[in-house]
Amino acid sequence: MIDELVRAESAVAACTDVAAWAVSEHELIAVIDATHRLQQRLASVQLAAVRELDGRGTAVTQGASSTAVWLRHRLRVGVSTARRLVELAAAVDDAPPGVREALAGGTVNVEQVRVIAETVATVAASAGTEAADRAVGVLIDWAEQFDPALLRTMATRILDHVAPDVADAAALAALEAEARRAARDRHVTISEQPGGRLRLTGALDVEAAALLRAVLDPLTAPCGPDDNRTAGQRRHDALADVCRLALRTGELPEHGGDAAQVVVTTSYDGLTRHPRAGALDVGLQLTPETVRRLACDAAILPAVLGGAGQVLDVGRQRRLITGPLRRALVLRDRGCAFPGCDRPPRWCAAHHIRHWADGGATSLDNAVLLCGHHHRHIHQGDWAVHLGGDGHPEFVPPAWLDPEQLPRRNRYHPRT
Repeated sequence: MIDELVRAESAVAACTDVAAWAVSEHELIAVIDATHRLQQRLASVQLAAVRELDGRGTAVTQGASSTAVWLRHRLRVGVSTARRLVELAAAVDDAPPGVREALAGGTVNVEQVRVIAETVATVAASAGTEAADRAVGVLIDWAEQFDPALLRTMATRILDHVAPDVADAAALAALEAEARRAARDRHVTISEQPGGRLRLTGALDVEAAALLRAVLDPLTAPCGPDDNRTAGQRRHDALADVCRLALRTGELPEHGGDAAQVVVTTSYDGLTRHPRAGALDVGLQLTPETVRRLACDAAILPAVLGGAGQVLDVGRQRRLITGPLRRALVLRDRGCAFPGCDRPPRWCAAHHIRHWADGGATSLDNAVLLCGHHHRHIHQGDWAVHLGGDGHPEFVPPAWLDPEQLPRRNRYHPRT
């Protein structure tokens, strides 16, 4: 397989040297068709490999919390892209053999495979395997004419073509199946954007969508004739207001050992004399104006910092790593310190490098932030952790993973 892929890569590389302007219009169209078929064939091979790796648990064995996280780190793609690869791999694996063959032959694309697989499963549950087999052929034919969105719309009427005698009874089953898919596919993704902004994307089920509208709609109305905000800006501000209200209730559960809160780090001089930017505990930056506005209604918790961001005074030692000591740990590690992990501090627990029961002290130089997955991984696996010469955590992989056992560091979190 590797040899064939290398030859295919070489052939494609040769095509990149051909100037598109020298190719006729008819040939350009043929190039579009051929490259699309090739993309689907390659997707079939890649998704089969992803599915197999996921089934073997390779990602978790190598220290990642999931196959999606491992793919993100390995392929240097966004986490949403990595999750989509894993989901598509599962969809292709669940698809009937005829559908997988159509994908391998470049007849259908991966998004169409997802639609076909879900539709065939619904038909099999409501009308039996014989009708499901007939549905495969019909759907593949439709896939040659319709894009995934239109194909899904057409698929709602598939029983009229393959099992008209049970179409009415199956309509309810299809509705229930759609509800199950909505419950399965519900998600909210938070992606970091340039400049410290976040992009929210996701899909809500019917109940959650109704709750969101009930909460946001009263807050999105214009505040008066001088309110020049767009509808999108009003929804943004309404969501921020809801979050502030939730924090004020004091009823949110603790997260990472502290009460739910927004933590902003700045210098005393920057707060009182010369305005400076502040840093959130997730590594994002705030303008001086925002820092001073937040400080008007906030608790001020001092921490003494030395050169290169080293914390010098965090208060009294204790068995549990909480309070000032935890805040010092957050300032140093910025999140889960395990290599390749991007979990923020509030998702993390403080781990004693030398266990308390073994005589380890509760101090900054004997602590490291780890998310739940990597906390378990360190306790149960063969990785070792220590502080480097500059006081930041380093992780030594087991010999079976890296015979040279070179120390690794987390490069995701910004350092001060």
